Amino acid sequence: MKVIAKISEIRATIEEQKSSGKSVGFVPTMGFLHHGHLSLVKESLIQSDCSVVSIFINPAQFGPQEDFQKYPRDMGRDSALLDELGVDFLFVPDKNEMYPEGFRTYVEVTGLQDDFEGRSRPGHFRGVCTVVLKLLEIVKPDVAFFGQKDAQQAAVIKRMVRDLNLDLDIQVLPIIREKDGLALSSRNIYLTPEQRKAATCLIKSLREAGRLIENGERDPGIIRNRMERVFDSEPLADLDYIAIVDLDNFQPLATIGSETLIAIAAKIGTTRLIDNMIYRSKE
Repeated sequence: MKVIAKISEIRATIEEQKSSGKSVGFVPTMGFLHHGHLSLVKESLIQSDCSVVSIFINPAQFGPQEDFQKYPRDMGRDSALLDELGVDFLFVPDKNEMYPEGFRTYVEVTGLQDDFEGRSRPGHFRGVCTVVLKLLEIVKPDVAFFGQKDAQQAAVIKRMVRDLNLDLDIQVLPIIREKDGLALSSRNIYLTPEQRKAATCLIKSLREAGRLIENGERDPGIIRNRMERVFDSEPLADLDYIAIVDLDNFQPLATIGSETLIAIAAKIGTTRLIDNMIYRSKE
């Protein structure tokens, strides 16, 4: 695996790969890789002749009260994991490479970014869209892979790619979970043992929603109330939101539709976690 830090070098490298007829897969990450990230990388290796992974902790998507400085980092471990999998290129730009002095251009997807994560984390999606667009334009992959755990982010990125006519395929892959159902996240490392146990309230509430839907419940209000009860029974959890929305446009639903996303965010202690499930009608 070749590690590249400069935009000019990764561009030249990818151009060389493409000129020899190779397809390029891309997985953008913020590092501290877990099995969720690695599932995306493995899919890129399956589908593409050449796989690129980026590691860049993007300051533009962190708010002033968020954890940019303490966000977990382990470049040596990450690099070894990717090398072992057989990744071709690891792109590791620094802040000055991605945001040079005088940088003042940002990208937004209005509407889709405003509620839920966007409301809880003002400016977050502006930072996400800006860095993802930059990375996609730098690497120019044929396909890029994202995780379903960040459901609103995936919807925002897919809309940005569609609206700006970017010539690539965006694939969103399923959530990878621990044995007890907790969605893998780099932030799980912040949880104490007691908080780690309490964090399963997220998946418990989603499973309760799934059970209700499978039994025929179609009223989002009733489903939300039953999910809230799960959080009420966990004193270490502070629920931020429950979103019951259309999977494509993130608009709230009056009734459970053919493709419904149920997304949640909560703090366990001081650690903010997100999770979601997708209901697709079998009819």
